[in-house]
Amino acid sequence: MKLLSTLAGVAACGSSIASALSPPVIDTHYGTIHGGVSPFRGGDKAFVYKGIPYAQPPTGANRWTKVAGPSKWGKLNATEFGPQCAQTISDAGIFSSGKTTTSEDCLYLNVWTPAYKNQTDMSAKRLPVLFWIYGGRFAAGSGDVKTYDGTGLAMKDIIVVTINYRLGPFGYLAHPELAAESGHNSSGNYGILDQQAALHWVKENIQLFGGDPDQITVGGQSAGSASALDVMWSPLAKGLAEGIISESGARGTHDPMTGTVATSYRTKAAAEKQGVVFLNEMNVTSIAQLRNVSMEALLEYDSLSDTIWEGTPFANLSDIFMEPPMWRPNIDGYVFTDNYSEALRNNCHADIPILTGNNKDESGASPGLSYTVSNYRALYSKIFGDLSDEFFALYPGANSTQASESAKEFYRDLSRVGTWRWAIDWATGGAKSNVYTYYFTHAPAENRENGAYHGSELWYTFNNIPYASYSNVTWNSEDYAVENKMANYWANFIRTGNPNGNGLPQFKPTTKTSEKTMWLGDSWGMGPLTMNSKRIQFLQKWTARLPTW
Repeated sequence: MKLLSTLAGVAACGSSIASALSPPVIDTHYGTIHGGVSPFRGGDKAFVYKGIPYAQPPTGANRWTKVAGPSKWGKLNATEFGPQCAQTISDAGIFSSGKTTTSEDCLYLNVWTPAYKNQTDMSAKRLPVLFWIYGGRFAAGSGDVKTYDGTGLAMKDIIVVTINYRLGPFGYLAHPELAAESGHNSSGNYGILDQQAALHWVKENIQLFGGDPDQITVGGQSAGSASALDVMWSPLAKGLAEGIISESGARGTHDPMTGTVATSYRTKAAAEKQGVVFLNEMNVTSIAQLRNVSMEALLEYDSLSDTIWEGTPFANLSDIFMEPPMWRPNIDGYVFTDNYSEALRNNCHADIPILTGNNKDESGASPGLSYTVSNYRALYSKIFGDLSDEFFALYPGANSTQASESAKEFYRDLSRVGTWRWAIDWATGGAKSNVYTYYFTHAPAENRENGAYHGSELWYTFNNIPYASYSNVTWNSEDYAVENKMANYWANFIRTGNPNGNGLPQFKPTTKTSEKTMWLGDSWGMGPLTMNSKRIQFLQKWTARLPTW
């Protein structure tokens, strides 16, 4: 009994010591940064430094410019997140913080670290870094969304950085006047330039937080996934990343999903033409006048879509694939010199390891997708034309149940084959680094009825359930088991460029000779791209007819 009392006393003493831990003060040449504590399960904790400016506010005359570094601040109380960038407000959810205000003064980043014992302990560390870019079709999102909370990964000795970057017309308006004033004849990639400015800031300062500036993995999901891949393409980001995590991710250069979501690009000419039309729409005649238009007026146009299929032989694709956002990057010759397919084909990119994949119930394959036999045949006959007979032989629809399931299987097959095809194009172009492709199948507790939907893997890869949850749901033991494996795969990749280790099921890199991808969630292991190899051949034959991106 005395021993138990003594042990209890030690435990209590240890808890007291732990609770007394406070974040070390970070001393930068801009000034000092004073952070706070971020709690975790079981009484554990991490440290977090919120709302750190990484650039000048892109306001007034700086609207639509490549902004300079931040001003000195003296002492920064980094315990509150900075404002989210100008966007249309949405309710709190997996991709939204639920804040009711936005601002153009929004270029801030946040850093999560392990709970160091003291300043000396932190100074001795060189921990791997995850630099996270949020998604949202380049029109929404912020670095303070609970889904991206870095506490769980900090528990695994990973430094996590999240950022804000300009969105919508504030981030992607191109115009001949802006190109002329830029000094490098380019415009329209301001959101990407923000991401790169934040990445440069992290490269220069993360060692002060115990991070390794030579071990930065850039990750993102959806539009953030496209942005993570952009770090590989852009000559301005050379040497800034050692690995890429692209969730809802890389797809083949002919894949229609590549062209219809945030991974597609505009040409400089097309982007500037859209900018000229936009000024007319806003009833102004110059960029100087547009800089005086209110944030609220510009936000009325923050979610425009492009019409890339209209007037082409592929117009029918818009019946089943969404159009891309109009406000997205362009090949300006400065930030980007090659498009998606050119960079792969010509090996004009960083040759670094990549972890990329998609989820079971995204890209059109939602559990609620439903067709009648007649609707199914009519729609997909339009899409596949002279390949329709072959399509219906592989994806039959004898009744409404079979038609609905076949449609879901088509989207899921295209997702797996598209990501595999990207990895093959990567290697064919001359890249040597491994590409690890995955297919996530587990439905989370949050909105479980929607399956493994877009972004649902994030609950698990960030190792932060239930704290990232937005409703009063119960996460079961299976959820925690999935989280443990997923977070360990991701942490391993961030540390080494290889997801394997910790006794996890083997995750093999993707190769041309093995038509497999890593299935994660409800099963674990290398699984088939499709249930019928003829489907792989068919999908490659069909997509080869489509434009490259």
